Parts: sequence; C-alpha cells; structure tokens
Amino acid sequence: MRPLSSAVPGALADLLRGAPLSPGKVTFAWRAAVGAALERETSVQLEGKTLIVDAATRQWAHEVRRSSPIILRRLSTLLGAEVVTDLEVRTKN
Repeated sequence: MRPLSSAVPGALADLLRGAPLSPGKVTFAWRAAVGAALERETSVQLEGKTLIVDAATRQWAHEVRRSSPIILRRLSTLLGAEVVTDLEVRTKN
C-alpha cells in the first residue's frame, strides 16, 4: 500500500489536465511546480506554448532560468505534455 502523500501529486495532475485551460489553472500549476516562495516573487501568463515569467528581481529571474528544466517537467506533468514548451523570463524592475 502506498502512502496518501505519494498519491496526491498524481491526483492533482489528473484534475488539472482534465480542467479547461485558463489563466487561473496556469497560475495554480505554476505555484504547484515552483512552490509558494518563488510564486510570490513572480507572475505568469501563457502566450501560445510559452510561459512568460515576470520575476520581481534579477536574482529571482536567475533562479527561474537555472531551474527551468525541472519547472518545465513539472508543468508538463501538471498541465499536459504540449501545453507549456518554453519559459521566457523577464525582470519586473
């Protein structure tokens, strides 16, 4: 028997992939993929298959770029394989 904590990510991914694509769904998936701290320092919007990430500072933008392969894998799991294929990271200031 598997613990409940190992089933939650799979259940979350199934729920998200089944819901219509919307800005709220993308934002929710972003938070699930990167965690609350990074989510607080960024905002996102989907343009085509590119997720535009506006980071609060250059340091946060660097962190997103550095982690982009992991983030893209997580978003692919949560939203589906072809929903987000690239990240464009910008700095707000």
